[in-house]
Amino acid sequence: MSRVLLAVLLLLALPALAQEEGDPSTEDLPAPQGEGEALPEAGTGRQAAAVPAPGAVVRWLDKVTGQSGDWELRTGQAGQQGRITVGLDDCRYPGEGLPTDAFAHLTVTDSSATAPVFEGWMSAESPALSAMDHPRYDVWVLRCLTE
Repeated sequence: MSRVLLAVLLLLALPALAQEEGDPSTEDLPAPQGEGEALPEAGTGRQAAAVPAPGAVVRWLDKVTGQSGDWELRTGQAGQQGRITVGLDDCRYPGEGLPTDAFAHLTVTDSSATAPVFEGWMSAESPALSAMDHPRYDVWVLRCLTE
């Protein structure tokens, strides 16, 4: 009985011990960056300035009908399909990177809802990091438009 009690106490204490030592995977990460500041380049110690783009290519999918399509939206423009409207607020990409490394700020509204169904930054490289959760439609950013 005492062995079981000792094992349970040890298992309960392990998470607290791990927190005291710190998480080595996050110790060297830079603090989050604000708007207009330099972005860390992947795999390097250098900083790359975010380049604003005049627009973005956004793909949509209707999960019920199977239809899909792309919109080339300029900043401030919106595209509409069925019940959703997707507005492009901003698109940026790393200065020394490719326009396909884009991250865009989108506002997605559904005509059957009062509040936006999605409002925030979406990454073209990792759309699942900040994905829109909608029962019928999927929306994601493909790339920024360049001059």
